[in-house]
Amino acid sequence: MHTIAVIGAGKIGEVLLSGLIKAGWPVDRLIATARRAERADALRERYGIRVIDNAAAVSAADVLAIAVKPQDAAALMADLGPAIPREKLVISLCAGLPTSFFTKWLTDGTPVIRVMTNTPALVDQAMTAISAGPHATAEHLALAEEMFSPLGPTIRVPESQQDAVTALSGSGPAYFYFLVEAMTDAGILLGLPRQVAHDLIVQTAIGSAVMLRDSGEHPVKLREAVTSPAGTTISAIRELENHGVRAALLAALEAARDRAREIADQNL
Repeated sequence: MHTIAVIGAGKIGEVLLSGLIKAGWPVDRLIATARRAERADALRERYGIRVIDNAAAVSAADVLAIAVKPQDAAALMADLGPAIPREKLVISLCAGLPTSFFTKWLTDGTPVIRVMTNTPALVDQAMTAISAGPHATAEHLALAEEMFSPLGPTIRVPESQQDAVTALSGSGPAYFYFLVEAMTDAGILLGLPRQVAHDLIVQTAIGSAVMLRDSGEHPVKLREAVTSPAGTTISAIRELENHGVRAALLAALEAARDRAREIADQNL
């Protein structure tokens, strides 16, 4: 059984720890580090795990999940990188940072894996994309899948696709929340109480997502099944097209991808 250290156990790092514990990973095989003493105390109390300093965590664990903010990663790796033996597995949860960012600080031959998950991990419904960096083997990828599968489905992608993953699923929950917010406001405009509008939209979103997942049908076919000739739905779809909603989504995702690339460029 591997010993895993989450370096910088913020929100995503804590979600990973919680998922591992729920999946039955032994608590004595989990370690966290935290910048603030009160955060460390909270993690100890909540999960019963060891919370130690970064150097001790590197020594004690054989898997290091780096979960700090991207802008903090350079200082962390400058300090810790040379001390990480090549037999350790480094897993990056730092949005936008390629595995090459980490390898430049590490001993040659140290395996690195890049992971992008999303906030539905909080309810075990994350989508996690995993990419092998230099020196990462099939066994390393399988271990990463084992670690993140308690949070939801996982998928392997080439690292060249990770910026697109960040734009699509990493930031994706925010797009759906934005849409629900707008549709709730529309429901209020049409005369519904806010809570009624909210409940209608949320359950509609859940049901639609389950149908997309379980039916195997293309979304166009599912949409067409709701769209009667000269009916209410086609009138709404026409307005969405007239207002360029499809084009706006394409532009929004391109902007998110470009920002992910900027983050990498600023830190390389």
